[in-house]
Amino acid sequence: MLKKVEGIVIRTVDYGETNKIITLYTRETGKVGVMARGAKKPKSRLSAVSQLFVYGQYLYRHTSGLGGLNQGEIIDSFRSIRNDLFLTSYAAYAAELVDKLTEEQKSNPYLFEMLYQVLHALDEEKDPEVVLFIFELKMLRVAGITPQLDRCVNCGLADGKFHFSINEGGLLCHRCLSVDPYHIPMTKRAAELLHLFVHIDLRRLGNISLKEESKKEIRKILNMYFEAYSGLNLKSKRFLDQLERFKLE
Repeated sequence: MLKKVEGIVIRTVDYGETNKIITLYTRETGKVGVMARGAKKPKSRLSAVSQLFVYGQYLYRHTSGLGGLNQGEIIDSFRSIRNDLFLTSYAAYAAELVDKLTEEQKSNPYLFEMLYQVLHALDEEKDPEVVLFIFELKMLRVAGITPQLDRCVNCGLADGKFHFSINEGGLLCHRCLSVDPYHIPMTKRAAELLHLFVHIDLRRLGNISLKEESKKEIRKILNMYFEAYSGLNLKSKRFLDQLERFKLE
């Protein structure tokens, strides 16, 4: 049976001398793996549409196993991302997060739209760190491990100065710090930004400018939280961290 879907290429694997296995995240059916025969040949009609991050319309043969890609038409290739190593690295991390935190053929149009908006924001050269902060927090919700960011996770206090507790899974107010002696100090600004990023729509993201200190606070918290709760160890994340260290040197 042939299926027509709107999808984004989130993973590619070479198969033999001329073929590729590509993973699409689609609006209609979620994550789907298909064989793109001959896609590694320069003149193949499947060569361009099977590149990482391409967003397009795809027609594939649906089977109980690995499907076969018949044809595709590019809607957006996100050229700016492809021409920049840093942007490519951010996009690769976003794509791998989707790949690792989703099941095969489980539709989630909201997640598809969110992934598209991430790539679109990166392609428009929005601050890539801010884009990824927002996406990471939204992916925590997809994975069912969202931290408590609007009030104290212990007593429910919504106002005051907060620190972050990895062990408790969210904010701790000044009265509850003894609950976790390993809490992470944080500024009021960082706490406000974390709460904002959970709810902000990437389509409405302007040119948010964050101080480097705020970025470091948020990055530390998100890195530790993902490590503690997601169980993920992503190659794209390790490479991105290496690039970030190189950029700061």
